[in-house]
Amino acid sequence: MTNMWKRIINIAQLRREERKPVAVAALFFTLLNAINVCAYWDAFSVPAENYHKLFVRTYMVSGFDPLTYVVISDWFPSYNIFRHPLLAFFMWPFYLINQGLMWLTGMNFAAVLTALILVVCSTYSFVFLYRILRNVIGLGYWQTLALAALYFSFGFIMLPCMAPDHFVMSQCCLLLTIWLGGEKLKRGSALNMWQTIALFALTAGISLNNGLKVFLAAMVTRRHRFFKWRYLLLAVVLPSAVMWGIAKWEYKTWQWPKEVARSEVKARKDREYTAKLRREVTDTIARKDSTAIEKAVKRIKQQRAVAKYRADHKKIWHRNTGKPIAKGEFMNWTDKTTPRLDTAVENLFGEGIQLHRDHALGDVLRNRPVMVRYSGAWKYANYGVEAVLMLLFAAGIWCGRRELFLWTAMSFFGMDMALHMGLGFGINEVYIMSAHYLFVLPIAMAYIIRKNESEAWAKRGVTALISLLALWCLVWNMTVIVGYFAS
Repeated sequence: MTNMWKRIINIAQLRREERKPVAVAALFFTLLNAINVCAYWDAFSVPAENYHKLFVRTYMVSGFDPLTYVVISDWFPSYNIFRHPLLAFFMWPFYLINQGLMWLTGMNFAAVLTALILVVCSTYSFVFLYRILRNVIGLGYWQTLALAALYFSFGFIMLPCMAPDHFVMSQCCLLLTIWLGGEKLKRGSALNMWQTIALFALTAGISLNNGLKVFLAAMVTRRHRFFKWRYLLLAVVLPSAVMWGIAKWEYKTWQWPKEVARSEVKARKDREYTAKLRREVTDTIARKDSTAIEKAVKRIKQQRAVAKYRADHKKIWHRNTGKPIAKGEFMNWTDKTTPRLDTAVENLFGEGIQLHRDHALGDVLRNRPVMVRYSGAWKYANYGVEAVLMLLFAAGIWCGRRELFLWTAMSFFGMDMALHMGLGFGINEVYIMSAHYLFVLPIAMAYIIRKNESEAWAKRGVTALISLLALWCLVWNMTVIVGYFAS
């Protein structure tokens, strides 16, 4: 147990070289969160009867769900339990702190406590990316800073660092997993059983599908030893079964009773509506027998149901949702109709990296089209920057094609692409998941620099280009963000 805590402290402890850049990064993330907290402070600092209604209806930043505010204000597993099985429990200590602060001051500090969580997770995301580039791949100090700055200048990397959702927490865990896996590969060792279990519990507890990436990292470091029955059973099968069991227990304990209650309320309202309709029909129909009355009631209900169906289909949330590949509990979340190429250009590597000024930070379920194109005088610069970044990404993959570590990171990216771009899960707002996979861009680009380590002019040229791209993205995205929150 003592050794375990020493290892955790060693991971969290900053090296001398890291302290100045990490301090700058922490200040930057604090500024982002200050912008967000100040924008909503008047509305969110006042205690309320229904926090879910208050936060979800008021908070409008892209498609981010402010459920962390809800959980820290009035604890309940408000997240989707099967997607985030332990996240509500991770928020429990902050809920207790908030209750104490509310008792002392009469104000709700959920936004401030969430900002603290986001700043810490964002800062350690920077730390782990820095260590990946500097220690695992072996870049120089300035090259490392240039690539780290580029990554954290991306639009939908900055936004999760300030929005009260789970994405920056997942990002921190994924970068931790990649860094630890890289250190193991560098030393010729492997993730052991307890490390795999701990990383899986943390990562999958926040976002279940990301837990699979821990197993990918373990598979790369352990190779054939990953499939030894004892490790496979105790580090993979058993934790997965326990996590799923916890999710089902949560659902049965908290969610199912609420669903039953909602069904009962809906059934009662339907009975009352039918009875009211029956009275209205009875008063107006000439033929008073029960069969004629029931036929008339049924016909009116069908007509109104069709009218509602047509009205719903005209609403933006329905227009922006593609058709699923098949019917079923999980397959209903898939999408086969949203165009993949446009999505890649405008959303995956577009909005995720450079925010669109038109429909800035809009929500596809409220007020934003799925496809928004860059416009105005700067549109050629936007598409040019995206093209250069994609060329650097492709060149980095080519330069590092024989590096097992790069393919570890790329396996994380490939899994998300299969899920989002292949099956279409969340494809209509794929940029929101950017923090789960865009870190492969700086990791891949790092191999361009390492490949040209002996060519000083090439190394300086690539570093200068990356620095210019980082500056452009930072200025562009901050202009959009500040403009949105100030409006």
